[in-house]
Amino acid sequence: MSPTVAVVAHRKKVLGAGLDRLRVLITEEGVGELLWYEVPKSKKAPKKVRQALDQGADLVFVWGGDGMVQRCADVLADSGVPMAVLPAGTANLFATNLGIPADLDEAVRIGFHGRREKLDLGLLNGEHFAVMAGAGFEAEMIADADGQAKKRLGKLSYVRTAVRHVGEPLVQMKIKVDGTTWFDGQASCLLLGNVSTIGGGIEAFDDARPDDGWLEVGVATAKGPVQWARVIGRMTLGRSDDSPFIRITRAKKVSARFGIPLTYELDGGEREPTTRIKARAAAGALMVCLPSAERP
Repeated sequence: MSPTVAVVAHRKKVLGAGLDRLRVLITEEGVGELLWYEVPKSKKAPKKVRQALDQGADLVFVWGGDGMVQRCADVLADSGVPMAVLPAGTANLFATNLGIPADLDEAVRIGFHGRREKLDLGLLNGEHFAVMAGAGFEAEMIADADGQAKKRLGKLSYVRTAVRHVGEPLVQMKIKVDGTTWFDGQASCLLLGNVSTIGGGIEAFDDARPDDGWLEVGVATAKGPVQWARVIGRMTLGRSDDSPFIRITRAKKVSARFGIPLTYELDGGEREPTTRIKARAAAGALMVCLPSAERP
């Protein structure tokens, strides 16, 4: 019996020859029914994914960037229905970490003929993420990245906003990992990772794997441009945990309290400021279509 295939697409994102070409590629695979949804922004995607599941979708193609992937993964988590990523965003960190190319024909081929594997997600304040989540400096930087600047400058827009935030004061943070206090002091940001590589190709968590059942946890105490330059240099040239301004561990569960309300982010999408976060690893929560030759 031919599968029911759904496409959930951010219509403002671009990849290859576009959505018309995607429709052709999918129909050439001889699908039974094609469910097609286009949304103007990623926050509209979850409703469409739920509709696709209600209509019996056997496979869901997600067209967009990491924010789109995060919104869709949050609904697909624990459903058993595989996600095929079509990396049409600015950074495409999830796809990059998994070896899924920004090549429309090949990404579709992976969706239909690649291997399917259960990968981990993180769950923070009730919402899943696939790449990373953070609070403090890193989240404020993402929130401050203007939408038009991101479209025009791509990754450079984050560099520009980072420069504006490096001088901000440190914040009191108390962080517990698996029920034990791990950090209690002044810090600039807390970062939780499911994969190793973040923006700009930087290995923030050198030993991270999206199939190991753990969350990577990092806290930065860098302040000012000189210390942050040292942190980024260490991440680029060596291991992140070699920096005197970085502490890294891993955990199944993480909780944190902040001295002031902080913006936090999930896969590049900002959320309202909060003084508390709770997170845990959601092992094997998402079925993902992956290239056949390599493990993530």
